Parts: sequence; C-alpha cells; structure tokens
Amino acid sequence: MITIRPSQTRGLANHGWLKSFHSFSFADYYDPAHMGFGALRVINEDRVAPGAGFGTHGHRDMEIISYVLDGALAHKDSIGTGAVMRKGDVQRMTAGRGVLHSEFNHSTEQPVHFLQIWIEPNTFGIPAEYEQRHFSQVEKKGRLVPIAGPAGSEGMLIHQDAYLYAGTFDGEESATLPIAAGRRAYVHVVRGTVVVNGVQLSGGDAVQMVQEANVEIANGKDAEVLVFDLA
Repeated sequence: MITIRPSQTRGLANHGWLKSFHSFSFADYYDPAHMGFGALRVINEDRVAPGAGFGTHGHRDMEIISYVLDGALAHKDSIGTGAVMRKGDVQRMTAGRGVLHSEFNHSTEQPVHFLQIWIEPNTFGIPAEYEQRHFSQVEKKGRLVPIAGPAGSEGMLIHQDAYLYAGTFDGEESATLPIAAGRRAYVHVVRGTVVVNGVQLSGGDAVQMVQEANVEIANGKDAEVLVFDLA
C-alpha cells in the first residue's frame, strides 16, 4: 500500500529569517494524521537567511541528522564539536542523555538550505555523540547510498533499527531497494521529479509504503531522493 504526502500539504513556519516546511507535526504545526512514521519523527526542510540561525538549545534521546543541500551550516555543541557543513555533508548527532548545540548559517551573504531529520532511538540515556561525513554527487549518482543505519551496517551509526539511503537520478538511471517482510519504507523527494513505484513525484513530495516488497526509483529529472527503511 502506498500513501502519497504531497509537498503542498506539509506544515509551514515562516519566521522571516527561517522558512521551514514540516513533513510531520512539529512546534506550532500539529496534524494528528502526521505525527511520524515508525521511528521517523521529523523531516523539516529549512532555509535560513544569511547570518541567522538556531541559538544554543538542548535535546535528549533523539537521533538528529542534518543533510545539507546548498550553502554552509555552522555547528557548535556542548561535547566540543565545531564544524561547518556544506553541500553533500551529513551530520549525525545522538542527543543521548543530553546535549546543547547551535546551528547557524555560516555565510553573511547566501542562504543555507538543509533537511533536519529526527529518528527516535531504541537506546536511551547514552552519552551524546557526533559524526559528520561527506557524500558526493558522483557517489550518489544513479544509486542509493547508505547514509545511516544501526551498528554493523554501512553509513553513519544511529541507535535504531532504521536505515537511511540517498541517491540522485536523471534520465534512464534507476535503483531498486528490497524491503523485508514486516518492514515499511518512507521516500522523500528532495528536489527534481522522479517516479517511485509507479507514482510521479516532485520536490517536497513523499510516499509512505506498507507491505511493499521493493522501493523502485526511475525516470528522474535532476532528482535527489531519500529512502528510509523502517521497522
């Protein structure tokens, strides 16, 4: 079964310095039909104005992934990490028993565009962790690259039985990801247009999949796609 989540039905918060589309209920946006999907709790598409950002604030017991699309995002946290992320960089922060952090647009001239993803963990009260890796456009071209997953899998470590893949697709490029029985998938189109399991989608659109054997991606046009394989 496939359920489509059109881009225009997402929640929107526009604070001037921040424009954020919410795929699931978040902050002042509440929709009981969209509280999350399995362990996937948040996908926010954020655009932050030059020089602006999120001041120091705290999290606990959440796996937080930042996926930078354009611009530069500066990160600082209470476990001693300071980093600047640019297009293709992905950050994984395990909030664990508690962490303070800030995220600011590193540029005073250009906006920064990124996805903020939260996944609920299956282990609580552990020490906070930080990890950052770069996944190039060449690496993601025409295939689904493992971005994050549980211990023993490829990609960055998250403390949950969940897997995140990313890929770019154009023209005749295609990919198929098997989904084991009893698991589900969530596909978020970052940008461009693409066909997922026969459904035409555009940037910001998503599909929820239950009792589907595969995720099939094809017929992309400048498309970038995230796929979540969830228990």
